[in-house]
Amino acid sequence: MKSLLLSMIALTFLLTGCDKEKVIDESSLPVGAKEFISAHFPDAAIRQVIKDRDDLTNTYDVILDNQVKLEFDKSGDCYDIEGKADTRLPDTVIPLKVLEYVQTNYPEQFIIEWEKDKTDQEIKLSNRTELVFNLAGTFLRIDK
Repeated sequence: MKSLLLSMIALTFLLTGCDKEKVIDESSLPVGAKEFISAHFPDAAIRQVIKDRDDLTNTYDVILDNQVKLEFDKSGDCYDIEGKADTRLPDTVIPLKVLEYVQTNYPEQFIIEWEKDKTDQEIKLSNRTELVFNLAGTFLRIDK
């Protein structure tokens, strides 16, 4: 009986902790995400919104009609932006210190991806070089 109960608890945990993706209407996006998109991508339309539940945390993947993919946390804060190889991300989405570093040190390149996590932020340039910065925007290293 005890092993059956433990098995049921384990199964319940697995079922509730599994990844679940669901296409949702853009009106269900957090307000912050909607404001971010309209401020930084005013000429792009939202093509698809996917709500992703992973370990009981909701995130939102947004694909725009210009092929840019954005990821937002449950509060609507953007933490990942990916463009196509020839798609320049708007300067307004890049933290100023990071943008200034790229403009000074890589004047012929432009930023096609930006990602922020709990400890750092990373960008990818049009020549495929990946640069890592701390959260304050100080350059740390080239990541290959």
